[in-house]
Amino acid sequence: MKKLSYLLIVLAFSLNSCQSNAQKKPKAEQFKIQKSEKEWKQELSNEEYYILRQAGTEKPFSSELNNIKEPGAFVCAACENPLYKTKHKFESGTGWPSFDRPIDGGIFYSTDNKLGYTRNEVLCAKCGGHLGHVFNDGPKETTGKRYCMNGDAMDFVPETK
Repeated sequence: MKKLSYLLIVLAFSLNSCQSNAQKKPKAEQFKIQKSEKEWKQELSNEEYYILRQAGTEKPFSSELNNIKEPGAFVCAACENPLYKTKHKFESGTGWPSFDRPIDGGIFYSTDNKLGYTRNEVLCAKCGGHLGHVFNDGPKETTGKRYCMNGDAMDFVPETK
């Protein structure tokens, strides 16, 4: 009987821990910018809408942002929220712009299971647009993180001197 009680407690704890806020899909109301899908479709290009609002992925090596090395910031293509700085960008070889850390407060974490396993999804903290995913295979000498972003989800703003 003790073993059964222990097993039930462990099972209840396990089920409850899978319901944490970090694993739940965010609600649109959590984001400062609120627009209808019709409004987003009118404001974004087809590629931006596909990635930012439908969680799509661009083809690897297709983004012009892969080649940017000049100082500046990468911002959300939907709302201009600052996301990443060039100084934290690195060549990952994956074909997507990659960074080892975001700008504080620029992103929101969620999860997705579209490929049959859980991935850490990265959203814009201001509008909730899908940006990409974060993985633990980044540069060991910095954060060890690889923020693998869709170039079509971002714009680049050069640093002004």
